[in-house]
Amino acid sequence: MSPVVWVPCDAAAVSVGADAVAEALVAAGATVRRNGSRGMLWLEPLVEVETDDGRVGYANVEPSDVEALLTGGLDGTDRCIGVVDEHPWLARQHRVSFTRVGVIEPTDIAAYRAHGGLAGLERALSLTGEQVVAEVTESGLRGRGGAGFPAGIKWDTVRKASADVKFVCCNADEGDSGTFADRMLIEGDPFTLIEGMTIAAVAVGATEGFVYLRSEYPHAIRTLRRAIDIAYAHGVLGGSVLGSGHRFDLDVRVGAGAYICGEETSMLDSLEGKRGEVRAKPPIPALQGLFGRPTVVNNVLTLSAVPMVLADGGAAYAALGTGRSRGTQVFQLGGNVAHGGIVEADFGISLRELVEDYGGGTASGRPVKAVQVGGPLGAYLPPSKFDLPMDYEAFAAADAMVGHGGIVVFDESMDAGAMARFAMEFCAKESCGKCTPCRVGSTRGVEVIDRIRAGTQREANLVLLDDLCTTMTKGSLCAMGGLTPMPVRSALEHFPEDFGVEPALADAVTDDMPESATSTPGGARP
Repeated sequence: MSPVVWVPCDAAAVSVGADAVAEALVAAGATVRRNGSRGMLWLEPLVEVETDDGRVGYANVEPSDVEALLTGGLDGTDRCIGVVDEHPWLARQHRVSFTRVGVIEPTDIAAYRAHGGLAGLERALSLTGEQVVAEVTESGLRGRGGAGFPAGIKWDTVRKASADVKFVCCNADEGDSGTFADRMLIEGDPFTLIEGMTIAAVAVGATEGFVYLRSEYPHAIRTLRRAIDIAYAHGVLGGSVLGSGHRFDLDVRVGAGAYICGEETSMLDSLEGKRGEVRAKPPIPALQGLFGRPTVVNNVLTLSAVPMVLADGGAAYAALGTGRSRGTQVFQLGGNVAHGGIVEADFGISLRELVEDYGGGTASGRPVKAVQVGGPLGAYLPPSKFDLPMDYEAFAAADAMVGHGGIVVFDESMDAGAMARFAMEFCAKESCGKCTPCRVGSTRGVEVIDRIRAGTQREANLVLLDDLCTTMTKGSLCAMGGLTPMPVRSALEHFPEDFGVEPALADAVTDDMPESATSTPGGARP
């Protein structure tokens, strides 16, 4: 009997040769099954062989290793990591949204059911929409895209709104640096997202749904579309969801690659065929969203938590986490990190445990200088801040944000001044241009940081930079311009020497800020 071997079809594994390994295994007579990545990205391609004890993993497999792998030649070497489910890096995680990722074939709906899938949807169909929303509210589930807005409140607003049609839209644009959980979940377990969106539709009375998926994710696009076709064929989607009489149709729309479309109203404009541009609020999308109709807008990680909430009950989900941050978060370790990948854990885990324990420090072996949490607009945090618990309120109190859960690690070679400049430059390039503080402020920000780093009227320009950051924070139409000052201010606070600034001067400027830097003596303006 030929051995059954699992080879990831995730884009990260494919990028380092997983397809070639799979072909070599087939040629050698093995039965190959394709799964999503387990999230231990430094071990990819991670090949798993079914045994009586479980699936045994072999790291960094190449086509030339196939004969040795099948004949036991890799057993007892450091290439063999043992039973994958028992690997310490994986076993001590608390996987909820990612519970099936890497375990089953992505589009095997029978395996999805066998591993607990559709239990949440089946329960939701036995409840009223109001009861479903009540479960989500009780769970404490908050949006995983950055703002952390309670999902139950948003859903209830849509549920109570009157309209001829309502929508559920999933923002899978995932443009933040260091984030890849959306892609990995869609490529490894797309039915979880489909189930979560369908539950949302049942709860609020929506009949149509769209997944807005970035064009840079061709594997995810292909996998999700295949899964949607299968869901229709098995009655999970369509005119009568699981025979309930509820109609829900779902489709994928591919974005052209604008970072601003990670913002919900820009995404809605893009879905409508317009240029992605931020809308002024009110009205909010929950009342006037896609095509002016009530719309639930959540991201992949939010919607993928919903099946567990309904299957096990809102109280069970609320029992996880800490404070007002309930449940789990899918953290993504990237950058200069030894063990990059996916860590799903309860909110409240410390940043230190993620970076030093799970991450193993830097890949370069040099000391960690900083991490950026929450994407390109997140704060840079030094090791002295690593004991922060990962929850929304604790990070907000530290002038930082959890965001989408991306954590990018930098070693001591990082230039924080250059990274602060990049934040302003990034905003200038990616701004939709609708509001002046973001469009113009980011351009001026690059210029001011350049003058500070060059030593030109440094004190006056530090005052001007702070004034500019305040204007962008308070005056921008959306979080694009509003959050750009966060990495700038954190870099200046924690690493002033990278700007050529003495710490005492940076503190003095921050502590003794005039009401307006526009009248600062010294001609700081260009």
